[in-house]
Amino acid sequence: MVKILKHLGIFCILMLIAITSAQQTEFLYDDFSKAGNTILLEGSAKLFNHDNIIQLTNTSSRMIGHAFYATPIKFKSSPNGTVSSFSTVFTLGTVPEFKTLGGHGMAFVISPSNNLNTALPSQYLGLFNAANIGNISDHVFAVEFDTVKDFEFQDIDDNHIGINLNSLVSNFSVPATYVMENSTKQNVSMKAGHTIQSWVDYDATNKLISVTISPLPTKPRIPLISYKYDLSQILEQEMYVGFSASTGLLASSHYVLGWSFNMSGPAKSLSMPPLPHPPSTSSNKHKATVAIASSISVSVFIFLVICGVIYMVVRIRDREIIEDWELTVGPHRYRYHELREATRGFREKELLGRGGFGRVYKGCLQKCNTQIAVKRINHESKQGLPEFVAEIASIGRLRHRNLVQLLGWGRRRGDLLLVYDYMPYGSLDKYLFDQDRAGYILSWEQRFRIVKGVASGLLYLHEGWEKVVIHRDIKASNVLLDGEFNGRLGDFGLARLHDHGADLGTTRVVGTLGYLAPELSRTGHVTTSSDVFACGALLLEVVCGRRPIEPRFTSEEELVLVDWVWSKWNQGKVMEVIDPKIKGKHDEKEVLMVLKLGLMCSSDEPRYRPSMRQVVRYLDGEMELPEVLRAPNPDDEKRVLKTSEPRIEDYVYSFGTSSSGVSLQSYSTGRGASVSPNTI
Repeated sequence: MVKILKHLGIFCILMLIAITSAQQTEFLYDDFSKAGNTILLEGSAKLFNHDNIIQLTNTSSRMIGHAFYATPIKFKSSPNGTVSSFSTVFTLGTVPEFKTLGGHGMAFVISPSNNLNTALPSQYLGLFNAANIGNISDHVFAVEFDTVKDFEFQDIDDNHIGINLNSLVSNFSVPATYVMENSTKQNVSMKAGHTIQSWVDYDATNKLISVTISPLPTKPRIPLISYKYDLSQILEQEMYVGFSASTGLLASSHYVLGWSFNMSGPAKSLSMPPLPHPPSTSSNKHKATVAIASSISVSVFIFLVICGVIYMVVRIRDREIIEDWELTVGPHRYRYHELREATRGFREKELLGRGGFGRVYKGCLQKCNTQIAVKRINHESKQGLPEFVAEIASIGRLRHRNLVQLLGWGRRRGDLLLVYDYMPYGSLDKYLFDQDRAGYILSWEQRFRIVKGVASGLLYLHEGWEKVVIHRDIKASNVLLDGEFNGRLGDFGLARLHDHGADLGTTRVVGTLGYLAPELSRTGHVTTSSDVFACGALLLEVVCGRRPIEPRFTSEEELVLVDWVWSKWNQGKVMEVIDPKIKGKHDEKEVLMVLKLGLMCSSDEPRYRPSMRQVVRYLDGEMELPEVLRAPNPDDEKRVLKTSEPRIEDYVYSFGTSSSGVSLQSYSTGRGASVSPNTI
């Protein structure tokens, strides 16, 4: 009898352990109002619609919302074990601010932490930032439901589902579809404002990840994605499960309407409630005005009518006229009064700098608490409407961490406004040539990182985007420094686009002396090699702390930087060209590599210059530089500008000055410091 009781006790204990384990590894939420503190909401995420569903984001720009199951899930029996099979079902929905324009997307995520406060919005989906994306130490598995096509992450379209491992470049992605009972594929628009159910299953035996979606409550027989991968390489022993969503310039309300998860079998099915309607936009103020107007005396009514007429006259005078071309241009269009408020009325205290084209102001968008730089182009500017449209159409669609991001634009009558990310440390030239104004010395490590970043951004322009973009105005004043002193290439006012494999042909010669490839003055033929020449000048600037052309000790001649460096190289004294501010605190191997690469890029013959892909590979140490250097000038002759020749200032307008320590040139279109000697 004692033995029976003993075995019965052991059995009860085992059953209790099994029940406890099941409670920890299985949950079901058909109504989140009952979730209590078992669901953690962060950022813009909140309970919505009588608290029974989760709204991850609303239609505010650049927002992040997270919702995680509060308790970590045990995916492995030991730290070095294999991941067990699991299954999850969730009902989600997206309601875009503007019809068919989603922004940006959401993801089911398994992460070692439920605190992702360093993540960024927009294309990063609230999962990563520019520094940690792609790191094997992230241990992040995600299934993205992406509604924006991002070229930086090689998205296939603006309505796709992908499997992501430690990155936002999907390991496998497909357009959003589901298979009907008759085996035909049906497209699913994730931006149509409909409820969609999704199943994510992992088969530990076959190491198979399956993703299935459907706008119907029944799970299709054939998965949308079947991707073979051992998640034991990604997931740790205990992980958090949940959802992340973000918005960018365009915004969507992202919802999770139900969620089921199971580590020991198929997740339980869910109901399919409809998505909530967008909030009503009717104005209470208007209703109150009507109520008051109906009760006031005739004299007051007449007074209000007069005020209304005056108001309408002012509105008509100040209205923002939208022309046909504006309907086809992206990205986000800001209202004039919104930018005026952000810059405090474009007041002098917010002025970053001025030039021949207009002024640049620091601002802050109150709605999303985002710092911006607003370029206000005046009526007399040489940059007219065609150039303005070209800049919006080009840089507005470029996405790379080493390019200055154009956030949007605005216009009121003759005022043209461009809105950029604010770069707190201004432009590179200030730190290279104006140490007193900069008040900070860039270390060699920072300079080398800036050089690599600019080269990476330029490679993206030449080869990584849907078209070839030739920048045509690469120089230190057009390189901005973000909050971590990373280099970002700006100023796309002179940029030209053409299809891959096509030829841009001849064009007007524009740019800045010292950075202009010599063949441009002969042929006017613009190529990516022209940009490489300017990049070579920038490389030498960064190492030497000198401009490409600058006065020598006497007033009778100008120093051509590339000739000076080449002369020192031939004399075996090349280390004398290093900027004295970093001498003795540099990596000699890296400095020599950058100098050598700068001379190669500065060759007078385009065929001897490396491509930007080769430049990046040299800088990353993937390729060894050639032992023998070809002279930048085939005849190896000194190029000295005598005072009898036209001087630089005869061609170049004076640089704009800065009132607050931030260079204006980085945000300009180059008109204030560009050359246009002739039309070819």
